[in-house]
Amino acid sequence: MGSERYSFSLTTFSPTGKLVQIEYALSAVTAGAASVGIKATNGVVLATEKKQKSILNDEHSTFKVEPITQHIGMVYSGLGPDYRLLVKRARKIAQKYEVRYGEPIPTTQLVQKVAYIMQEYTQSGGVRPFGVSLLICGWDNDRGYLFQSDPSGAYYAWKATAMGKNSVNGKTFLEKKYSETVELEDAVHTAILTLKEGFEGQMTQDNIEIGICDAKGFRRLTPGQVNDYLANIS
Repeated sequence: MGSERYSFSLTTFSPTGKLVQIEYALSAVTAGAASVGIKATNGVVLATEKKQKSILNDEHSTFKVEPITQHIGMVYSGLGPDYRLLVKRARKIAQKYEVRYGEPIPTTQLVQKVAYIMQEYTQSGGVRPFGVSLLICGWDNDRGYLFQSDPSGAYYAWKATAMGKNSVNGKTFLEKKYSETVELEDAVHTAILTLKEGFEGQMTQDNIEIGICDAKGFRRLTPGQVNDYLANIS
């Protein structure tokens, strides 16, 4: 039977020391669209593949790169509905902090609080782990931050990383291309090239999203700005 007898239990370890539901959540992340984060000397870049919807779909466009505060942004790989819930929770955490202390929440504190929520869902009855990994970037005290938070609630600081499908190839590419002296403009180009490693079809302004964070704050690039970057690469 292997670990099958433990696969429906959220809070019981298998004999090999795994919580199998978290393994399944990580599989949802691996099957999700690719996302990339790169920290530059003067900012941080988030980039992700965005699947185009059918022309028959009447749903309003939803974004994957989302601002949490004026200086913090987030993107995901995995299940969209789980991500939207975490975006709402993160914004509420940031608002409460600002009301209480009269200043924006530091990036590290927001990451810790969001990761705590994700960890809580690995040990509570009646819920399941979040099927997403998050990349969270921010700019505090004249420096940039880049963190990844996984379904287990573990979080890591990165200089550059990739997640989602073809993440292994993406990380290998980043290890070859990344430099600690890279500036924001070059980091955007590197992020696009990293996505291109496992991209199916042609990249356009409609099927990728890019967000940047620097001393001016966090902002999502317009389709026109994305198109300019793509034109410089091709």
